[in-house]
Amino acid sequence: MTRLVDDLDRTVADACAALRGALDRDWDVLPPGMEWSCRGVVEHVSDDLFAYAAAIAPGTPETGTDVPFARWAEPAGDEQTVHTDPAAGNAGVVQVLDACGGLLSAVARTRGADARGWHPYGVSDPDGFAAMGTVETLLHLYDVAGPLGLTWDPDPDVVRRVLERLFPDEPTDDPWPTLLAATGRAGSDRTAWRWDGTVRS
Repeated sequence: MTRLVDDLDRTVADACAALRGALDRDWDVLPPGMEWSCRGVVEHVSDDLFAYAAAIAPGTPETGTDVPFARWAEPAGDEQTVHTDPAAGNAGVVQVLDACGGLLSAVARTRGADARGWHPYGVSDPDGFAAMGTVETLLHLYDVAGPLGLTWDPDPDVVRRVLERLFPDEPTDDPWPTLLAATGRAGSDRTAWRWDGTVRS
């Protein structure tokens, strides 16, 4: 049976493979409607994956706030903990994404199902954080695919499983367009949205 952490592994691997095909392109361009560059968007994903791993890593769970790592913003970027050494170039950005995906996967696989961590969209468990990491990667690769000239066509079964876990009120018969619409993308007029990361019984 496929686990949500298996979907995370596959999605991050697919994202890294796609991005490695665009290393010679300009990652300083802005995706449509965004204030971050493509580089900033990918670094944002890495930061989320790292933060999700940290949320469920402590032996003493903290369900009232996030882990207080220091955060700061690069120019034209968002405040975050994870930053790529600029000297490493685009390949370094991908390497950091791969590493942070591996961190979340390892923690989600080894922490017990009763582990809990804080997230603003609901206290969650390892499966929930794995699904969140998958959604972040799926959506933000969509955001940068056009500017970087990438093909990004996720497996509908992967998308269906994260919809079922994080967007339980959404239909799953056409999962990828549904996820894009549910998160205000692909021409959707939805401006306010959030997933439900709370633990499922």
